[in-house]
Amino acid sequence: MKDINKNRLFLASCVALVVTAMTFALRAGIMEELNVDFGFNDTQLGWMNSMAFYGFPVAMIIGGLIYPKVGPKPILWVAFICHLLGLVLTIIAKSFVPLLVSTFFVGLANGAVEAACNPLIADMYTKDRTTMLNRFHVWFPGGIVIGALLGQFLGNLGWSWQLQIAIMIIPTLIYGYLILGQKFPKAENIESDLGMNIKSMFSPLFIFMLICMGLTATTELGTGQFIERLLGEAGAPPLIILAIVTGLMAVGRYFAGPIIHKLNPIGVLLISSIIATLALFLLSQATGGMVYVAAILFSLGVMYFWPTMVGFVSEYTHKTGALGMSIIGGFGMLITGVSLPMIGRMLDTERADALESGVSEQAADLVAGQATLGNIMWLPVILIVLFGILFAMRNKLEEKRITHD
Repeated sequence: MKDINKNRLFLASCVALVVTAMTFALRAGIMEELNVDFGFNDTQLGWMNSMAFYGFPVAMIIGGLIYPKVGPKPILWVAFICHLLGLVLTIIAKSFVPLLVSTFFVGLANGAVEAACNPLIADMYTKDRTTMLNRFHVWFPGGIVIGALLGQFLGNLGWSWQLQIAIMIIPTLIYGYLILGQKFPKAENIESDLGMNIKSMFSPLFIFMLICMGLTATTELGTGQFIERLLGEAGAPPLIILAIVTGLMAVGRYFAGPIIHKLNPIGVLLISSIIATLALFLLSQATGGMVYVAAILFSLGVMYFWPTMVGFVSEYTHKTGALGMSIIGGFGMLITGVSLPMIGRMLDTERADALESGVSEQAADLVAGQATLGNIMWLPVILIVLFGILFAMRNKLEEKRITHD
């Protein structure tokens, strides 16, 4: 790897992930404008957002399959092209179906970023994979902070949602420049036997982690995508809440190394589930200033979920290779995509029930948001049980991991 500029490739990966995260934050921030401009209800908004989560696993699966043969470079270029295409199509969209298509392209781009960069980083930093993956994934919450604050600022200036989307073209061009002309590593330090990768994904541990990934991803991302609709009437600006939550996540992930080494990934996942459960319970009850307290707790609960799950698969089911890392992330996004219309439907149903009971429209929005958050809370409750089982097996799993190392 002497001719490979690791720092530049890592920077390019981080900027690409910033773009991915900004698509989540700014899309979450323009939900109300889309509701007004197009008359979409929450179920329709859920279907629109779910397209990004469906595009993501498609790119992850294809990327994981071809990564051992082609390496990260062409996959990252596909991400760049799909980001530009998806953003432009979103800006010029005039109705529901074009928005579905453009959002799907953005999802493809986001998935291609993860399919290329996760194994790229694992390949470049073989001695500290989980720590470096956490540092890479700093820029998912970091990008959401940038996108949320930018959305709040531009919205206050009166910029249209189309211009807010257009601003993401700038960092897209930056990461395109950073990968231009660079030499990329081949799949040298991760298991690249495709037959072995596929066979290993049928192991009980990997299947178990797939189930857990669907729940962790929906807990984090499902809540984040509906943050404006869930907390819009709770007495705190939803995009500011999103910025606080994800800002803390970024800091936590950057300093994840000592925590992961002390508790090991299994301990981190179990404790995270407990905190996320408590946080969602508080969010389902809180109004005014307590929303900030509950949101900070929620950040602490979900900050390590995604990168630790990917790092766990890389370390404890290493024979699944780049494909395993892609499949675990893609499955998390797929399940989140399935859940978004369900979350939207819950909001619509709870709001309709509240209005029928005679409360005002504003109060109905608050009741619907709190009730829906209470329902989402059961996902990390299930995770406490699942990660508790994993924690009971930790010594045996650690022995197998050390034997591989």
